[in-house]
Amino acid sequence: MPPGGVQPRRAKPVRRLDRVIIRFAGDSGDGMQLTGDRFTSETASFGNDLSTLPNFPAEIRAPAGTLPGVSSFQLHFADHDILTPGDAPNVLVAMNPAALKANLGDLPRGAEVIVNTDEFTKRALAKVGWVVDPLGDGSLEAYHLHRVPLTTLTLEALKDSGLARKDAERAKNMFALGLLSWMYHRPTAGTEAFLRSKFAKRPLVAEANVVAFRAGWNFGETTEDFAVSYEIAPAALPVGRYRNISGNLALSYGLVAAGVRSGLPLFLGSYPITPASDILHELSRHKGFGVRTFQAEDEIAGVGAALGASFGGALGVTTTSGPGVALKSEAIGLAVSLELPLVVVDIQRGGPSTGLPTKTEQADLLQAMFGRNGEAPVPVVAPATPAECFDAALEAVRIAVRYRTPVFLLSDGYLANGSEPWRIPEVEELPVIDPQFAVGPNHVLEDGSEVFWPYKRDPLTLARPWAVPGTAGLEHRIGGIEKQDGTGSISYDPANHDLMVRTRQAKVDGIEVAPLVVDDPDGDARVLVLGWGSTYGPIAAAVRRVRADGGRVAQAHLRNLNPFPANLGAVLKGYDRVIVPEMNLGQLALLLRAKYLVDAQSYNQVRGLPFKAAQLADMLFAAIGTLDGDESDD
Repeated sequence: MPPGGVQPRRAKPVRRLDRVIIRFAGDSGDGMQLTGDRFTSETASFGNDLSTLPNFPAEIRAPAGTLPGVSSFQLHFADHDILTPGDAPNVLVAMNPAALKANLGDLPRGAEVIVNTDEFTKRALAKVGWVVDPLGDGSLEAYHLHRVPLTTLTLEALKDSGLARKDAERAKNMFALGLLSWMYHRPTAGTEAFLRSKFAKRPLVAEANVVAFRAGWNFGETTEDFAVSYEIAPAALPVGRYRNISGNLALSYGLVAAGVRSGLPLFLGSYPITPASDILHELSRHKGFGVRTFQAEDEIAGVGAALGASFGGALGVTTTSGPGVALKSEAIGLAVSLELPLVVVDIQRGGPSTGLPTKTEQADLLQAMFGRNGEAPVPVVAPATPAECFDAALEAVRIAVRYRTPVFLLSDGYLANGSEPWRIPEVEELPVIDPQFAVGPNHVLEDGSEVFWPYKRDPLTLARPWAVPGTAGLEHRIGGIEKQDGTGSISYDPANHDLMVRTRQAKVDGIEVAPLVVDDPDGDARVLVLGWGSTYGPIAAAVRRVRADGGRVAQAHLRNLNPFPANLGAVLKGYDRVIVPEMNLGQLALLLRAKYLVDAQSYNQVRGLPFKAAQLADMLFAAIGTLDGDESDD
């Protein structure tokens, strides 16, 4: 629907597409993330399936016009189920030469390229090493190039707005958004309402952005440069109420839902760190659901406060990224010894050390498994998609509460910032999580007196009782020094320590998790591709490509990484070749080889970006071909 809500008669032809991949790119200050987010929101409201990939520099404001300062937002939307933000954009909107140069290598032949010609000055070209203007030297002949003076057109549209020139120029991203909204028949009312709400305290700015947005839409309708617009029908999604959601938002909602379904007050002790900070921001908005957030002075204080909240009978959660996990490791080990529920959310990013703060990686698996002193086993859960972060949060809380243990929830920057449609569940559909607090004595001494033993275990789960401090008759002592089995008294006895270490390990090993589901349609595949976390989308898309071309390949994906599903060993031994794509140097493969003695083969990248489906498909075709060749030789 065009701006103003009036549907004009379209003179230009409309071409029907089943999908498209659009990338907005510009300086960090050009508002590319906001532009992409608004286009995504309207696409979600239209009913398309979608997947997004925001990509931005770590610097708050990198030097303008430089390659390190380029920020981009990629959106893949379709009339059918899709799995990734797409390998390569069909449309690139480049706000300056740096944005064009940084993204040119990703463009396929025939892609639409919309450039802001106002920014292609000699000085701007020199910043990125271009001596000759690529818009005029023929180097872009492989693409459909649209030269649009976005800045000039925006200033013309806002000449009567009352804004200073600099402020008016900032609205050029809304002009671009309006143009793309026309090209792909996106709804517009939601964006206009958003702009008026966002700039409610600055009505001149709000109206200027709306005017620029409408001007971009009208430019597309009237200019001869864009002869065709495109239509992508809504996707046929399962019945339900949907919203667009990012991984961090879904994870936040999952934690809130877990608090409600467990009846526990939710306490978040956290220190801001990219890319986990959004969870702290979001949870701080939900005091009405019994959520309390504490922005600590450092990572150690954050986890210490969360663990203290768990001791007090709350659901303790701490959020961080890899560098913060390193600082929290001693307190997480304390939680293992105390045997109290604690959820440690690690939104993984590129490392080591400060590494790549705004880029994605999944290289904290071994840190989550073993990054503590002593034998300190911790369950590990990893979501596969942004929407699945909601379910993973519920699963992490279920395990933490039922088994009285800290739990790692491993998301990453790709999931955290990416988004997709999410069917909003009914509260009654969500599992009930029963904390089963201790309410009275649980042991009878030889003299017949009843006492409370803080380490007397549930024979089914091996979990110790959770006693809220201050409950009459349940006075007890816990701490980091080894405890005597049952009584909880301090113990240095070698046999008792051996027993407690083995019992804590057995508790984690015995956690009930869902069996691994294998997607092997005909049951005759010889190659299994096994993944975890955010590699799901690229792997599944690659498997679709291979099968569409007649290849036989099975796929399985792990949500529970400690303990592994009980049937994992049998699954692995059922295939001639097991390939494990990871955004690290082979951490899951290392664990599989050690535990199951299978020749799990790694396929790795650590580029700060997710895999491309085509890249994985080529690798799988090669693996299948090698096996088929071996068979023919026999």
